[in-house]
Amino acid sequence: MLHLKRQDFDDLDHLHRINLINSCSGFKSANLIGTKSNDGIPNVAIFSSVTHFGSNPPLLGIIFRPVSDVPRNTYENIKETGQFTINHIHRDIIEQAHHTSAKYDKRISEFDVTELEEEYKNNWHAPFVKGVPIQIALTFCEEYKIKANNTIQLIAEIKDLYVKDELIEKDGFINLSKANVMTINGLDGYALPSLKQRIDYQRPIK
Repeated sequence: MLHLKRQDFDDLDHLHRINLINSCSGFKSANLIGTKSNDGIPNVAIFSSVTHFGSNPPLLGIIFRPVSDVPRNTYENIKETGQFTINHIHRDIIEQAHHTSAKYDKRISEFDVTELEEEYKNNWHAPFVKGVPIQIALTFCEEYKIKANNTIQLIAEIKDLYVKDELIEKDGFINLSKANVMTINGLDGYALPSLKQRIDYQRPIK
């Protein structure tokens, strides 16, 4: 088994180190975040850092890389308008979704250069991605700067949740496998998970 110590990472080729560290944490969520500037220019970008932060209130978090390095249109639009959407990537849109990682000028909408389509619901300012099985509307709550690497942990509250009826089990569980929702391995590896079983809530053995 390969064994690397902390000091070994610095000696690795830049791309090799990025791929290694990005994939060692395991499979990650695959989402498209939709935003729109106050000027009315929509933006959609792929993210693999969406995490659950609590159910009451319903909170999700996203990690943003240093905003000083290159333009971060998604982050800037969220701070400008306070609204955004999270849209689950499914098997049929992998390549289109992945292309949104390209660094386009803020004046260019990724919806215009891909086959992804905007959808608007309930007077929400930010666009949803049409046809995805799960769409979430959120508002900005707070953020924290992570000093260790200058990234930003943004926390947002779910305001609207849209889920295809056939995915919801009787107890509220959303079966993502039924919708061919993808997951990301590292930066560019896409996998299709399959639900094997659910296990009851565990209590100590008496």
